Amino acid sequence: MHRDLEGILVTKGQIANRVRELAEQISADLGRDMAHLTEEQREGRVVLIPVLTGSIVFVADLIRHLPMKMSLGLVAVSSYPGKSMESKGVSMRSELPPNLAGKHVLIVDDILDSGQTLDLLKRLVREQNPASVRLCVLLRKPGKAKVDLLPEYVGFDIPDEFVVGYGLDYDGFYRNYPEIATLKPEAR
Repeated sequence: MHRDLEGILVTKGQIANRVRELAEQISADLGRDMAHLTEEQREGRVVLIPVLTGSIVFVADLIRHLPMKMSLGLVAVSSYPGKSMESKGVSMRSELPPNLAGKHVLIVDDILDSGQTLDLLKRLVREQNPASVRLCVLLRKPGKAKVDLLPEYVGFDIPDEFVVGYGLDYDGFYRNYPEIATLKPEAR
């Protein structure tokens, strides 16, 4: 696997620090949103929706730093089938979690590239009348999004390069690499 990698963009230490910082920001924002509620009323009000499969490593680390009772509602979306290095459009592979009305929803994804996936999910979640809906992405390629989308939480801005590691893949591989890296051209 290592021989296929061209360079490291984000180290595992940088990732760990930033995930912790993101969790602190998210906790503070949700705390303010629910400050007027009693402890009992806060129960079940936070729902994280990780976008499978790319966000699994990120969301696993993120939730370990969120000191609140929450539920996960996984959603499967496909936009980079097989060996594709460009989004081929969004295809829903599963249903959104039901009963999001009145809840604070955080959609968590690995990367904001074209923005089509997150735009679709945010619109679908809003149809259920949540108390709030926010977006959290590990990586963002500034200026690349085809839609006007501003996530509330961004781990890192990266150059417009195809990346793997920390949950991101190429043809189903490299998700287990602990850092964010680029691939050598001959590995693609």
